Parts: sequence; C-alpha cells; structure tokens
Amino acid sequence: MAIILITGGARSGKSLRAESRARGFPGQPIYIATAEALDAEMSQRIMQHRARRANEWIEREAPLALVEALDATDGGGARLIDCLTLWLSNLMHANRDWSQEASRLAKALANQRSPVVLVTNEVGFGIVPDNALARAFRDAAGLTNQMIAKVADAVVFVVAGLPMRLK
Repeated sequence: MAIILITGGARSGKSLRAESRARGFPGQPIYIATAEALDAEMSQRIMQHRARRANEWIEREAPLALVEALDATDGGGARLIDCLTLWLSNLMHANRDWSQEASRLAKALANQRSPVVLVTNEVGFGIVPDNALARAFRDAAGLTNQMIAKVADAVVFVVAGLPMRLK
C-alpha cells in the first residue's frame, strides 16, 4: 500500500503527475472525482480531464462522501482522488465539519490495502484573503494538507510541471 500526496498551485501539473503515478501501480486505476459541474468553466475542466484519461480509468464521483468512496473501491487498482481542496469547499458549502471529515480521511487512508494518490492545492502562498470565508478555507486547506501529509508515504510539490519530493 502507498499513500502519495501531490500538491501545488493552480495549473501546476499536479493532476498529470498524479495520473502518471496512479497508472504506475498494478490494476485498473480508479479516479475519484470531488468536483461538481456547477458552472461552464468547471464543466469544461471536467471534460478535459475525462478526455485525457479516456476509457483507461474507472470513475467514481464523491463530492462529499470521500471516505465511503475510498472504502468501496479498496482492494482494486490505485485510487486517484482529485482533489482535496474541492472536497473541502464542498464540505464547507454543505455546512459539514471539515475538520472531522479530514480526520476521518486521514484515519481511513492508514487502513487502505490499495494505493491512493491524492491531489491538493497549496493555497497558502498568496496574500491574506480579505474576507472571513476565504481565510477559513485557506486555513482548512492548509490544516487538511498537513493531516494527510503526516500519514502519506510520499509528498510531492509540483511547480511548472516539475516535481519536487518533500517526503
């Protein structure tokens, strides 16, 4: 079993790197999507990701029930979760306790038999957000990334398409 966390900024090449890592494990890879197509721009992104993966992947959608999706797919090929920050956004929008859910995820990862590759965004490099909700999201993302990095076997930071191994 391997847990690999891949982080970086927007359009840094995280998803491509994660897809490559997940395909490197035996078995058919499973893509667990947390995004919902709520607007035209997100619909376009989802279509681009699907086109790139073609029929090579099994797809599952888990905008909120990420732990359940992981448990339901354990024992098969590597699972790719893309992405944790959209999942956090979904949790916050649904008024769910993101901290409790992130803790559940970290615990569930430790018990998986099949590899898991997780994509997340590094959102803490910019200026301090000007509103409370954006600051709460930035903090939630940073704390969640720390929780997952702690249980991960490897952590990779992607910048300009180039990976830097942190752990």
